[in-house]
Amino acid sequence: MGKRVAVVLAGCGVYDGSEIHESSAVLVHLSREGAQAEVYAPDVDQMHVVDHVKGQPTQEKRNVLVESARIARGNIKDLAQLDVKGLDALIIPGGFGVAKNLSTWATQGKNCTISREVEDVLKAFHAAKKPIGLCCISPVLAAKIFPGCELTVGHDTECEKWPYAKTAETMKELGCKHVNKHVTEIHVDVKNKLVTTSAFMCNAPIHEIYDGIGKMVKEVVRLA
Repeated sequence: MGKRVAVVLAGCGVYDGSEIHESSAVLVHLSREGAQAEVYAPDVDQMHVVDHVKGQPTQEKRNVLVESARIARGNIKDLAQLDVKGLDALIIPGGFGVAKNLSTWATQGKNCTISREVEDVLKAFHAAKKPIGLCCISPVLAAKIFPGCELTVGHDTECEKWPYAKTAETMKELGCKHVNKHVTEIHVDVKNKLVTTSAFMCNAPIHEIYDGIGKMVKEVVRLA
C-alpha cells in the first residue's frame, strides 16, 4: 500500500485561494511516488474574492471547501473530518489563501492567528512525528506554531527574482531559522520533520517551481 498523504487546500486561485499550479504539482508528484493523496479544506468563507484578471477584490462571497473542490475534481473532505491516525504525512501548497483563509498572515503578519482547525491538524501531525511538507507562503504556518523550527521560503534579500523575501525576515523575528535555498532546492528540518521549498515565492520559470515541489514531495513520502 502506498503512503496516505493529506493535502490541505485553501481555495482555488493564487490571489484568494491555493495556488493552482503548486496544488497540481503536489498531486502529480504524489501520484508518481505511488502515494495516495487525500484532499481536505476547511468549510469556511474566504476572506474575500479576488478578480484574477484585474487583481482587485470583488463583492462576491465564496466558500473555501467548495472552491478547493475544483482542484480536487470533487474528491475532497471537510478539514474537520481529518483523522491523523489513518494518514502518513501532510502537505499544504501555497497561494494567498494560506495567508487569508487558513490564517490572518496577509493582514497581520507575524501577529497573525491561525485557523483553529489548521493549527490542530499541524500540531497533530507534528506530535505523531509524521512529516509535513510546506511550499511558497505556507511555511509561515509552521513558523507561527513551531518556534525555533528550520524553514525556507527561498531567499531573505529582496530583488526582482525574490519579490517576497521580507517574509523570511519576519519568520526570523518569530524565532525560526531561515535557510536560503534556490527554487529547485528544499530544506529539511530533521528534528521537526518539516520539508519546505519556495515555489512561487521565486520569480522563476514554472518548470523549476514544479521540480522544487517534486523534491519536497519525494522527501515527505520518504520520511513517511
